[in-house]
Amino acid sequence: MKNKIIIALFSAALVITGCKDSFFDINENPNNPTESKVKASYLLPMVLKQTATRMGTQYSWAASWSGYWGRGSDFGPSLPMENYDITPSYQQAQWANSTTSWYDVLTDADFMEKKGRATNELFYVATAKIMKSIGFMYLVDMYNNVPYSDALKGDASVIPKYDKGEDIYKDLLIQLDSARIILKQSLTISDEIRNSDVLFGGDLTEWRKLANTQALKLLIHQSEFNKTPAAEIAKITADGSGFIEADKSADLTIAFAMAANQVNPIYSTYVMNQSGTLTDGFNRVSNYLLNRYKNTNDIRYQYLFLKARNPVDASNPWVGKDLGATNVKGASSSQESIVIGNGVLKDGTQPLWLLTSVESLFLQAEAIQRGWISGDAKAAYENAVKESFNWLEVTNANTVATAFLASPSANWATASNKLELLINQKYLALPGINNFEAYVDYRRLGYPKDIPLSKNSSVGDRKIPLRLMYPQNEYSYNSTNVNAQGDINPQVSKIFWDVN
Repeated sequence: MKNKIIIALFSAALVITGCKDSFFDINENPNNPTESKVKASYLLPMVLKQTATRMGTQYSWAASWSGYWGRGSDFGPSLPMENYDITPSYQQAQWANSTTSWYDVLTDADFMEKKGRATNELFYVATAKIMKSIGFMYLVDMYNNVPYSDALKGDASVIPKYDKGEDIYKDLLIQLDSARIILKQSLTISDEIRNSDVLFGGDLTEWRKLANTQALKLLIHQSEFNKTPAAEIAKITADGSGFIEADKSADLTIAFAMAANQVNPIYSTYVMNQSGTLTDGFNRVSNYLLNRYKNTNDIRYQYLFLKARNPVDASNPWVGKDLGATNVKGASSSQESIVIGNGVLKDGTQPLWLLTSVESLFLQAEAIQRGWISGDAKAAYENAVKESFNWLEVTNANTVATAFLASPSANWATASNKLELLINQKYLALPGINNFEAYVDYRRLGYPKDIPLSKNSSVGDRKIPLRLMYPQNEYSYNSTNVNAQGDINPQVSKIFWDVN
C-alpha cells in the first residue's frame, strides 16, 4: 500500500483513537504509521472525497468534447483536446500515479475492503464494493478493456493482465448485488461507522439506494449492447429500497470553508480559491450550449453559469465561446461566462456531491421509457426535469419548470422520439454537475445530434474521440498486456457498449 494512504490518514487516526500509551513507544516513529494501524474507518472518508472530487473536477475535456464548454480567450489552442489527435500522454493521470487517479482511489477502496474483512466490519466491505464499481465503471468508459481481476494486487501483480470491458461490467453488477445483500443484514452500526461515513452516516437503506442507482447506471450505459437486462433489474427490484430520490442527492457531509485547503474542490477548480482569486480562465461555457437554453426560453443557464465579469454588452452578461475557435483580438476570458454558476455552487463552503437526485431521476425515467422498470414514463421524465430546476434553486422552480415542460422543446406529448427528448433534457440538466455522463450518452446514443466539432484548424477529418489512448506508462512497463489489446485508434476504437 502506498505511503500516501497512511500519511493522509494519520491525523484522522489521532482524532478518532486518541493518544494511547503505545503511541509514545520510543521504538516506534509516530510520523510513519504502518498499515497495521490503519483502520477501515480512516479510509472511507478519503475514498468518498477522492471519488467525488475526481468525478467533479477531472472531466473538463469530456465537457468540451460534449459541447458543454469552450476555451477562454486568454488562452491559445489546447492540443490534442481541440484537434482530437489523442496520444498516450493525453489524460494519462486518469489512470494512475496521482493521489486521486482512478487506480490510486481504487487501491484505497480495496484496502478498505480488506481491512473490513479482517475485522469482520462488513459495512466497509459493502461500501468498498460500491465505490469500486464507480471507479472501474469510469475506467471502462474511458478505455474499454482494463486491468481488473489482476489489478490492485501490488507487488503480487506488477504487470496485470487486461479484462474485457464487458466482463468487468458483468462483475461490477455481481459486486453491487453482493453489497446489497450485506447491507440488508442486521449490521451493527457503531458511532465510529457513523462518523466515518461522511455520505450517509451509516444509513444502510441509503447505501442500498446508491447501490441500486449505480447498478441501474451500469445497465443504462450498456443499453444498446444489452437491451433486455431483466435479470439484473429483478435483483434491483427485489432489494426493495428503490433508488436515490428527489431532493435526496448523495452529498458528502464534509464541512468546507473559504480557507486554505478547505474549499469545495469543484469550486476551487473552476471558480475561485479561498482568497477570492479566480482559478479558471480556461474553461468557458460554449456558445452551442448557451444558445440551447436561450433559444428555448430555458432560464437554467442563469443558474448553471456565472455572468461574465466584464461583458462587452452589459445587457447580455452570459457569454459563450466556441471550442477551438480562433481568439478575437482584444477578447479575454473575463468577457465570457464561468462554467460553475450559483445554482451549482454558491460558494466554496457548499457540499460536494457523489451522485445527484437529478441524474438518478433521469436514469429512472430512461429505464421506465425502455420498459425495464414499472412507472409512468411521462411523469418520470417531467419529474426529472422539475428536479433539475429545484436542484438549481431556480426561483419559483416548480411553476417555471411546469411552463417549460409545456413548451415545444420539452413537451413529452408532442415529441416524436421520446428517448431523444429525454436524453436531450438530461444533457441540459448536467453541465458542471456530471460532465462525463453527457460524453457517455453521446457515444452510446448519438444525442444530442448536433454537438459541434471543434473549430481548431488542424482537426482535419477527425471526429469527437470515442475513447482515450492507454497511458504511456502501460506501453513502457506493461507492454505485453497493453499491446495484446490491439492497435488503438480513438477515432474508431469503441467502448464495448458503443454499438451505434
